[in-house]
Amino acid sequence: MGGHTAMDRQAACDDYARARRTFHALLDTASQGGLDRLSDGTRWTNRQLLWHMLLGYLVTRVLLVLARAFSRLPRRLSRDFARLLDAGTKPFDLVNYLGPCGAARVVSPRRMGVMFDRVTGGLERRLAAEAEAGLARGMHYPVRWDPFFKDFMTLADIYRYPTQHFDFHHRQLTLDKPG
Repeated sequence: MGGHTAMDRQAACDDYARARRTFHALLDTASQGGLDRLSDGTRWTNRQLLWHMLLGYLVTRVLLVLARAFSRLPRRLSRDFARLLDAGTKPFDLVNYLGPCGAARVVSPRRMGVMFDRVTGGLERRLAAEAEAGLARGMHYPVRWDPFFKDFMTLADIYRYPTQHFDFHHRQLTLDKPG
């Protein structure tokens, strides 16, 4: 933790605001056909992928709680926990796939937008209240679960995670493509 550099909180909040604008623009301009179209590089429809993009921000709240808790324990415990989770990658992948399939059926695009605003606003408030030293705390994560998980992630890394996840999946949307 001694090598921690200060996090640019404003840049993270600017990224949340950009993602919020982008998410709303996608929802506002999407046709029903576009929402039902398959995305590029996933088995999800665009509607399901939009839910998954929102889920990245929702999950971040849990990741922050876990990191705060595990950072108070010996580091080997979070390493062992991450290994255990990595061993369960196949069931995680199934739940990670099926969750958006079901959620997108019951959560309307309008509601997704409301949820996106609420969760990003909450993350901004939490980040603003975070002590600088607290941002250096962290834990090990299951690197097989997500390409943006690193072996050890600080709270600062976790606050940046959902927008990395969002930007990656944004490129997979096919909302404006014909067919």
